[in-house]
Amino acid sequence: MSALHNVTYDEIIEDSINEIVKILKYEYVLSKRSIALLLLQEDNDVIEMVKAQEKNNYIKIIDIINKAKKNYDKPLNYVIGTMRQNYVEIISNKVVTKNNNNEFGSSWLDTATMNPISGSIILILVLYFGLYKFVGQFGAGTVVDYIETNLFGAYINPWVNSLVNNHIPWTWLQNLIANDYGILTLAFRYAIAIVLPIVGAFFLIFSIIEDSGYLPRLAMLVDRLFKVIGLNGRAVIPMVLGFGCDTMATMVSRTLETKRERVLITLLLALTIPCSAQLGVIMALLSQEPKALLVWIAFMVFVFLFIGYLSSKVLPGEGAKFYMEVPPLRMPKITNVLSKTYTRMHWYFIEIIPLFIFASVLIWLGYLTGFFDLVLTALNPIVNAIGLPDELSKVFLFGFFRRDYGAAGLFDMRKSGLLNYRQLVVAASTLTLFVPCIAQFAMMIKERGAKTAFAMGAFIFVFSFIAGYILNLLLTTLGVLA
Repeated sequence: MSALHNVTYDEIIEDSINEIVKILKYEYVLSKRSIALLLLQEDNDVIEMVKAQEKNNYIKIIDIINKAKKNYDKPLNYVIGTMRQNYVEIISNKVVTKNNNNEFGSSWLDTATMNPISGSIILILVLYFGLYKFVGQFGAGTVVDYIETNLFGAYINPWVNSLVNNHIPWTWLQNLIANDYGILTLAFRYAIAIVLPIVGAFFLIFSIIEDSGYLPRLAMLVDRLFKVIGLNGRAVIPMVLGFGCDTMATMVSRTLETKRERVLITLLLALTIPCSAQLGVIMALLSQEPKALLVWIAFMVFVFLFIGYLSSKVLPGEGAKFYMEVPPLRMPKITNVLSKTYTRMHWYFIEIIPLFIFASVLIWLGYLTGFFDLVLTALNPIVNAIGLPDELSKVFLFGFFRRDYGAAGLFDMRKSGLLNYRQLVVAASTLTLFVPCIAQFAMMIKERGAKTAFAMGAFIFVFSFIAGYILNLLLTTLGVLA
């Protein structure tokens, strides 16, 4: 590899490589020079392999590595990595022409986004204007109200109900297509009128943030906080993606270095991170009462840090080292932003329509056979114990099929005036913590294995209702949102 790319290290590293190559007797898949470099960088897998193969010569190799380490005040993997990076920069400078026309800001803005104080203020501004104002109030409020009330509520659903009920004589088929839980009147209304505007607004904001180069700075900013819960700044990528879709974020968690980190982030995504549609609906529901919104945010942040901290103490292993290349800040390109937004919306819509139809059919079957009545009867005492009416059992049951499906049900209940703000906060918090949707659970099984996924699901089911019970008790006792 080195000969091919003409990478030449300093004299000490090159001498150490040559000495190790002379000692290696066994034939490996990689070249002996590559094996020597990996040994100098103390790659655990290669060290174990060489130790098993070379036996007595292994002691001599360790002596060479220790002798080389004494010449530097930094680890050899850092020294070798720096030399490679310098070489890459030499090549890059020869073939890349830097265009600064698309960059904005200056070094002060770079510094400000990663400074703990100014960076936190910038993050709050991004969350306030990006998520709260645009996604929550505009997307989940104005746009959803218009489509849901003026189109589906006033024209589409009444027309479908009338058409189906007047021309189809069988009640069971009428209920499958229309009425309260029909495919056209429930699944399509949830998907088009409630979920699509919210995820569209979120994906637009996310694409702008992504294209500006802000995400790596956010990773640097939260690195210290994430270390408290056993992660590092790199975990902010799947975490932020989780606000779009937890299923996708669970899959992206494979980019984290250690199994311990991947298990931790999977648990936190399943437990504490609402998807874009769920987040948008909750924002829209609670934004009318800022105190309710603050209680929900504070409670979710507490659970995130509490469970993250405890999990990091229970799970074996150490945290991985964190390093990340920070690109320059740049003005987002409209074509990039629109292209990314369209692609994600298209992917999301294609995914959710079959699942929403499937969920509607299951709900229809559940009611037709009486199975759902049994499940709802079993759920009612638990829901009542956290201060919520029986009708919320349906929302939790829907939430298992899709988190956004359940959140949309919560939206309906609030519009009907069935919940006060205390109940709304308790319901929103419990539903956020509630078991992951079917798609995310399937991804958890694929990525973490069935045993780990089912253990997480069982823990989350129990924990969500215990947390809802404690929150309701605190709010009732303190008279908050009475």
